[in-house]
Amino acid sequence: GWNTQYLSSHDQPRQVSRFGDDGKYRVESSKMLATMIHTLKGIPFIYQGEEIGMTNVVFEDIKECDDIHTINMYYNGIKNGRDVGELMRIIKYRGRDNARTPMQWNCENDAGFTEGKSWLKINPNYRFINVEESMRRDDSIFNFYKKLIKLRRKNNVIIYGNYKIILEDDESIFAYLRVLGNEKLLVILNFSKTESLFKLPNNIKFKHQTLLLSNYDVIDEKINRILLRPYEARLYNLIV
Repeated sequence: GWNTQYLSSHDQPRQVSRFGDDGKYRVESSKMLATMIHTLKGIPFIYQGEEIGMTNVVFEDIKECDDIHTINMYYNGIKNGRDVGELMRIIKYRGRDNARTPMQWNCENDAGFTEGKSWLKINPNYRFINVEESMRRDDSIFNFYKKLIKLRRKNNVIIYGNYKIILEDDESIFAYLRVLGNEKLLVILNFSKTESLFKLPNNIKFKHQTLLLSNYDVIDEKINRILLRPYEARLYNLIV
């Protein structure tokens, strides 16, 4: 068998809203989550819109929702005396319709998705989160995905390498090695919206390191001790 790696589907809320930060650090956390999906062992699955950092949408009224599970949850909650505002906040973070809103192609009417009427409302942030805007900027989430895919194609260690977690008890940092023969790939991911200190375990030996990809500009490439920025991701090739 072969693993599949994914965080999103039509039955889950948007990954950056669920596992990252869809506000101040939307771009950084979207890239960090993408780095994880593309460097874990298995086939990465990209759900439509993740490559441009699409986010959960705010539904103002239950009538805007289409998912039967969400609708049933809402009316059962009302029946049991729960507050309408509280239920709508739950839907904003957990509802499956978050991943089913129309694809945001450009900043034109209805995000360039249709000239008719879409089955769900279009997220109002389509004016600045859309494919056209993402393709135009070199530092966009979309182009970061392209770099990750290119790295996978060039580095067999990402596809076939063994997986070894490090810093297993760290509450903020998810870090691991992919190892294939003499090749070592070090992946460092900060899942926190604050700075986190990464310390490389002493038992990981190498002669040189090369930074393959990061979602921030990196000046100092020493990896024994790194003060990671919010949602920072770094990918290193270790030469043993």
